[in-house]
Order: sequence, then C-alpha cells, then structure tokens
Amino acid sequence: MTEITDFAGLLLLLTGGFALAALSTTLTVRLPVPAPAIFLVAAAVVSDIWPDVYKNVQTRTVERVAVVALIIILFNGGLEIGWRRARGAAGPILALGVPGTFATAGIVAVFAHYVLGFEWMFSGLVGAALAPTDPAVMFSVLGRREIGGRSGTILEGEAGVNDPAGIALMIGMIELATHADASRFVIVREFVVEMAIGTAVGVAGGLLLLPLLRRLMLPSEGFYPVLALALAGALYSAGALARGSGFLAVFIAGLILGDARLPYKREIERFHGALATLAEIVVFVALGLTISISSLGGRTWLEGITLAVVLALVARPLVVAAALATSRLRRSERAFIAWSGLKGAVPILLAAFAVLGGVDHSARLYGLVFVVVLVSVVAQGSLVPLAARVLRVPMRERQVLPWQLSVGLGEEPESAREFTVQAGSRADRLAIRTLPLGEHTWITLVVRDGAAVAATGSLALRAGDRVLALADERDVPALTHLFEKPQSGEEG
Repeated sequence: MTEITDFAGLLLLLTGGFALAALSTTLTVRLPVPAPAIFLVAAAVVSDIWPDVYKNVQTRTVERVAVVALIIILFNGGLEIGWRRARGAAGPILALGVPGTFATAGIVAVFAHYVLGFEWMFSGLVGAALAPTDPAVMFSVLGRREIGGRSGTILEGEAGVNDPAGIALMIGMIELATHADASRFVIVREFVVEMAIGTAVGVAGGLLLLPLLRRLMLPSEGFYPVLALALAGALYSAGALARGSGFLAVFIAGLILGDARLPYKREIERFHGALATLAEIVVFVALGLTISISSLGGRTWLEGITLAVVLALVARPLVVAAALATSRLRRSERAFIAWSGLKGAVPILLAAFAVLGGVDHSARLYGLVFVVVLVSVVAQGSLVPLAARVLRVPMRERQVLPWQLSVGLGEEPESAREFTVQAGSRADRLAIRTLPLGEHTWITLVVRDGAAVAATGSLALRAGDRVLALADERDVPALTHLFEKPQSGEEG
C-alpha cells in the first residue's frame, strides 16, 4: 500500500502541475505573454522554492527530454507549414536559417569578446548557443494568430531550419573547445555533413512514408497517428546515427507529409498538434527546473540582458536586412521578422550540450543563455503582437472551431479539394457565379467565421473563407492561383 500511495502522491503532483500549466495558458488570451514564458518562469521559481528539486534534476535527463520534445515539435511544425507554403518562401527561409545562423553567431561572438571581455572560445560558444530561434516559442507566439503574406511562413520555416543548423554549429564548437588538436575546419565539416545527411534522410524518409501511410491497412484509425510518430522518431535516429541532423530530417519529412493527401490525415494532425502542445509544456518546465534563479549573480544578469538587447536590436536586424535584401517583402515585414527572432528551448539545449561535453565554464554559459532566453521570451515575445500592429503587418486571430463535419469514405476522394481565400487574391470579394471555375469544378460548401454557408451563386467570397470544391486534378493549379495567390502588387 505504501508504494501505491507514494506513487499516487507523485502522480497527483505531476498531473496537477500539468493541469495548472495548461490552465495558465488562458492568461495569454488577456495578456500578450507567450505560454512558454509562463512555464519557464514557474519552473524556475519552483526550483528556487524547493532546492531539492533543482539538485535532483539531471542535466542529461533534461537534455534527452528536450530532444524528444523537439522531434515532436519540429515534425508537427513541418506538418502545419507543408511543402507548398515552405517552397513559396524557400529563399528567405534558407537565407535566414543557414548563413543567417552563422552570421548571428559571429556578431554575438565579436560583441562578447570585444565589449564583454570574454575570451574567444567562450565567445564562440555563446554565439553558437544563441544563434538559432526557437520553433516551440514561434509556434506558440503565433499560435492562433495568422500573419498575412509570407512573414509567418518565413518565421516558422526559419525556426525549423536554423535549429538543426545551430545544433550542427554547436557540435563543431564543442569539438573545437574540447580537442586541442582540432582546427576551425571541424566546424565547417561538422556543419556540412550534418545538414547534407539530414536533408537526404528527411527527403528519402518523407517520400518513403507517403506510400506507406497511404497503402498500409491498420486495424484501427488510432494506430495511424502513433505510426506517424514512431516513424518520425525513427527518422531522427537514422539521421543522427548517420552523423547527420536528425532534427532537420524530421522537419523535412513533416513538410513533405504536410501537403499530402493521406487516409486519416485529420486524425494524424490532431494527435500531433496535441502532442506538440504537451511537448512544449514539458520541455520548458524541465529546462526551468535546471536553473536556480537565486544562484545567478548580478554579473550574469547584466551580461545576459546586454546580450539579449544586442541580439534583438543589432545582430538580428543586421542579419535580416542582409538575408532578405533581395526579397519582395515590405520594409515593415522585414522589421517584423527582425523583431520576432525569439530564443527559447533550443539555445538552452545547446548550452546543455556544452555542459555534458565537459566544456570549460559551461555552467556560466548555461546561466547566461537562460537569462537571454528569459528576456527574449518574456519581454520580446510579449511585444510581438504590438510590433505587428505598429508595423501594420496583418495579424488576425484564428477562430476556435470546436465542431467539425466529416464524412467517412472507403476510397480516396480524388476530386474533393479545399482552398482558403487569401486577402488580395482574384477570388477575394467576387461572387461565386463570376468565378472562372471551368466546367469540371463545383463549389459545394463555404465555411465562413466558423459557420457553414450555402454556396449560392450570389455569395461573395471573403478573405479567410474556406471553400470546399469538387474539381478535376488538372484544374487544381489554376484554382490554387485563383483562391490563394495574391494578385500582383499585393505582397511587394
């Protein structure tokens, strides 16, 4: 009985904590505070109130928890973005995600050395740890908010790409810091190898998963989301064992599956969306428990806040200006992207790699990174909605739609398609009867403001309407252009 009651007490503590974490997200509706900020701060406060919690939390265990959480978050992020959206903003995403990561690390390292007085090796580790933005924070901050144009896609896609890039950079830096005979070439080698193998494994894995999920007949629909999760974990492992970036492999596979027509696709998306939310809570709570706020000295706070300010106001704007110089984004959109380069779980995870790798002064690095992340998530993240309003970047709340209509079919509905009317598209504000649909396309239903609307010929479509249509495969590109592509001059 003692074991039963002891475990019941532990389970009550854990489930109560998770329930409170989930309920605390209601604060984000009234206050512009990202949910990860609440989890991170609450866990850090708990570790100060009960020092035994902080002492018993193992860095290696938290690092492994963070890895699993990132696999789930990146795979779900890829599913939500989809290959089509990512391809439309591929240039800016890659520019910010790859060379932008190196440039950010370089600017931070130079500042840390010449202004804060850090020695070069430590400065390089600080720069590598703080270079990537964070998918958990970005997906959480955007959450139910939808950003017009390509800005949202760029921010989400960049977070998916620059995390693997940052991890590869950090591994190279740790190799350089812990091996006296290592040269700086090890950083370039490690980066190229990880990114190349990760990309190859992700593309091959995604293309392999498509026919597998389409043709495999499982006894219950509940097995399909579980299978997709297991295969995502296997892809990460395959990429990592091949000395590549498993994170990049998982994200790319998610992108490929994101636009694919799969059986039980909605169930897969629901499962992974819920699991990603749980992973977000777990990773920020776990990371918060690894730090004791009271043990951080005044110098660490001052240096960390200084680095956070330099990242937000100097390094990030310079990198965005250079990376997006040739894009067609407006200046206000570039400024918004510059402000929204938030730090989160990934930088703390990179600092944990340094601790586990036995790097000199890694405890100091961990404290600095925690302070930067705290400032970024709480202060900078809270101002993202305000920045969107000031810069006139269209951002709207996605409606909560708890009720869904679904129809079970025994075969793939090849002619059934769904489109979302984008602001400024040719279909925006046009009556259905005036749309150039062609003779093989019929609009069957329009979903507006969460309600089903009869698709009568006189109904004028609006931005945000979801249009369900029966269409021939050959008409899909033209329909996509009609409903979802802004007309010339709208995105400029």
